[in-house]
Amino acid sequence: MSANTKPRIPLPKSWNKHVRSSLLHVISLAQYATAYTRGWAANSINPRLRQKSELQRLTAIVSLLQEQIRIKDARMERISPHRRPQYPPVERMAILELRTAQGWTAAQTAKTFLMTAATVGSWTKRVDEEGADALLQLREPVNRFPQFVRYAVQCLKILCPSMGKVKIAQVLSRASFHLGVSTVGRILKEPLCPRPKAVVPSKGRVVTAREPGHLWHIDLTVVPIGAGLWTTWLPFALPPCWPFCWWCAVVVDHYSRRIMKLGLFSDRPDCGAICSLLGQTIRQAGAAPKYIVCDRDSIFDCDAFRSWVKRKGIKPPRYGAIGKHGSIAVVERLILTIKNECTRKIVVPLHRATFRRELDWFSLWYNQHRPHMTLGGATPDEVYFRSKTAHRQPRIEPRKDWPRRSSCAQPRTLVAGQPGDRFNLEIKLLGRRQHLPIVTLQRAA
Repeated sequence: MSANTKPRIPLPKSWNKHVRSSLLHVISLAQYATAYTRGWAANSINPRLRQKSELQRLTAIVSLLQEQIRIKDARMERISPHRRPQYPPVERMAILELRTAQGWTAAQTAKTFLMTAATVGSWTKRVDEEGADALLQLREPVNRFPQFVRYAVQCLKILCPSMGKVKIAQVLSRASFHLGVSTVGRILKEPLCPRPKAVVPSKGRVVTAREPGHLWHIDLTVVPIGAGLWTTWLPFALPPCWPFCWWCAVVVDHYSRRIMKLGLFSDRPDCGAICSLLGQTIRQAGAAPKYIVCDRDSIFDCDAFRSWVKRKGIKPPRYGAIGKHGSIAVVERLILTIKNECTRKIVVPLHRATFRRELDWFSLWYNQHRPHMTLGGATPDEVYFRSKTAHRQPRIEPRKDWPRRSSCAQPRTLVAGQPGDRFNLEIKLLGRRQHLPIVTLQRAA
């Protein structure tokens, strides 16, 4: 073979039957290699390299979201225009609001939402129609509260979309304004949030938490750094370690539902790492619990863990029932809350210190500012430290003719000031995180 002759690699006879599966394997390999490269860049000592890595990561996420939208639009475009589902009145108004914010023409708006320019022009001309059958409507159901009350509730839902009607009612009650859950539901016009499943009773004697610090739960969970851990080759999953995911250990007090500690690990922790984490938690709390409840994971169900618990003066660990969902429901529900209200609201960082900071911000907000349904609207810190709950303070009454002695939504409190007072809704973001709102009300001058 001469130097100028390129080597010829024969292709398999049935290569054309595996092109599609090969393409998926190539994409999976590229994602695998990209995750390792970005992980190396995220921990580089060069700040410009770290910023460039994060910029490329966010750019890739935007590109994937655009591809998702393109695929959905391609499906809708295959439907005949007169057979496509119509937008409801509230969504029509939202489309015009987005058009105004983006500065789109009627043709651009129609192309984006798969309509005709004539339809957009018709909506614009009829934007000021009144009545229950108006073509475009705001989220303003009829009730006896003033207009600014409905506006405040809707703004809170828009700025904090993860809140349900119960959570909104509890947050407003802590800010001295009491609304019934059904009233908030009528304002938002949204379905009820699903309730958590009932706890499955475990075998043996049930341990009841009688005071703060009496009973702790601990469990482990995996937080994917990317969108998921699936891949195209056996065992059809990426390795459960950094840079593909983080391991998070959660310690929660049963009585107050307070997050005692959130541990972060690059790989699955062993028994020694968990005991070290619990030791730090005990030192920070100033006392050890009487009981610890966990699952039957090999980390907890071993002689080393039981010996450590005994040395700390803790009763033998209590284990949840094997294969039964709900046997350790308290910590499982907290893990679901962390994922729904924290890790799925942000782009999970590759840098350890950055993700550690995100978890610290969420833990602070959860303990101090997030009302808990099991605690009747109180926060975990208020129950743990036995302080006065904010939602039992005197309330603001915006209805001018409301009798002062009449009952209000739960919890029932006295009226501060005069009925008919106006207020301003102030929403602060803890650590400038959009998913960590702190709601306060101030009487308007």
